[in-house]
Amino acid sequence: MSDYQVTQVGTLDQWRDFHGGFAPATSRDGRRVVDHELSMQYIGMTANALKPGEEAGYWHTHSRMEELYVFLEGHGQMGLDDEVVDVHAGTVVRVGQGVWRTWRAHPDGDGELRWLCIRAGGERLPHNPDDGTRDTERPMPW
Repeated sequence: MSDYQVTQVGTLDQWRDFHGGFAPATSRDGRRVVDHELSMQYIGMTANALKPGEEAGYWHTHSRMEELYVFLEGHGQMGLDDEVVDVHAGTVVRVGQGVWRTWRAHPDGDGELRWLCIRAGGERLPHNPDDGTRDTERPMPW
């Protein structure tokens, strides 16, 4: 058996229906910790949706991991240390170790703020992935 898994997180408008988190006490509507469903080793991912005016309600930082926030819909803001950054569909924010972060869906937004948060840690990634192998002779499966 090959080493892969497949899951479905649903369409963007279904993300709010999921209730989840890293621990029961901090779980909330609109959060799905996908890496708890798949046996991911080096990266993690959450799918998130906040209604207009909702916010994280806390700040957090990481000492070993960095996070990549990929905003897909809606309008919101991220607090990053002492700055506030506006985010919307198409915004991608990388947050390094030691940076305090929080977020909210803008109160005047016309829909949910939806984003993926991708977490990774460990070794630095090479500029060009150096562990891949290409096979241009292998026929395509379709």
